[in-house]
Amino acid sequence: MVVSANMSPPTALSLAFFAVAAASPLCDFPAIINLGDSNSDTGAVSAAFGPILRPYGDTHFHMPMGRYSDGRLIIDFIGVFKKLLPKHSHFSRALYTIDIGQNDIAYGFYYFNMTTNQIKLYIPDILDRLAIIIKNIYGEGGRFFWIHNTAPLGCLPYLLDNTPPAADQTDHIGCSAVINEAAQYFNTKLNETVAELRRELPAAALTYVDIYSAKYRLISKASEHGFEYPLQACCGKGGKYNFNRMIGCVERVVVNGTVIVRTHMCNDPSVRISFDGIHFTEAANKWVFDRISHGAYSYPPIPLKKACLRRV
Repeated sequence: MVVSANMSPPTALSLAFFAVAAASPLCDFPAIINLGDSNSDTGAVSAAFGPILRPYGDTHFHMPMGRYSDGRLIIDFIGVFKKLLPKHSHFSRALYTIDIGQNDIAYGFYYFNMTTNQIKLYIPDILDRLAIIIKNIYGEGGRFFWIHNTAPLGCLPYLLDNTPPAADQTDHIGCSAVINEAAQYFNTKLNETVAELRRELPAAALTYVDIYSAKYRLISKASEHGFEYPLQACCGKGGKYNFNRMIGCVERVVVNGTVIVRTHMCNDPSVRISFDGIHFTEAANKWVFDRISHGAYSYPPIPLKKACLRRV
């Protein structure tokens, strides 16, 4: 069971497990090893394709640091508790964090104009490949896995701008129900995959983290949590969702033969959820981290610091 706003209260078994976990010592993870997309990327994209420019990084680092946000990502907040440069001897005791799904689904809608049913057809293959990767890590000695499901992608400004939903295809806050249906299907199948891996890898501790419910709670109740304009990008220009795929955060224009870089920023990223229409602000990332780190959105329902504990 994943604890979320759309599900029944925890069972007696899960509550009993949570009580045992609460009394257990903290896990000693010497490192975290992350496998993920740009929501958790701390420099790979910029190293491969060129530097990320300001205003990325301005809030926390005061300069671009290879992250697609104005500051820190969820993985950065997780990393506060760990050493970030693992040695080979750390691999068997490291926490493996996995954050996937957004690109697999969003690209189908964004670039290929696919239907929800078409996207559903290839999701099992994606998760089969993920299972193989986790099994390979397990075979090399990895034991502890913290696995995020994907977000409510139908609430992201860039997808709403690219594929505007009809009135009968939106939920009560204006998100695309069609795109979110694909995300929820992915998450259901991911949860099933993780459950099967628990049976196949008895020495592994696999924690499934319901990022979808945490982020949807933030977006749908933004004002209650001190945020505003949940369906608009902070860094962007134009349109209902403040997103223009031809401009983005950074616009290069030629003035009198000279290339000028312009940015289009909101006044206060700390009260915004979406930074560039695709990725969250540091403030939103911190809000989500604060919720998931205590285990309220996890199955088994244990906090991050006890993610080495296997379900009994």
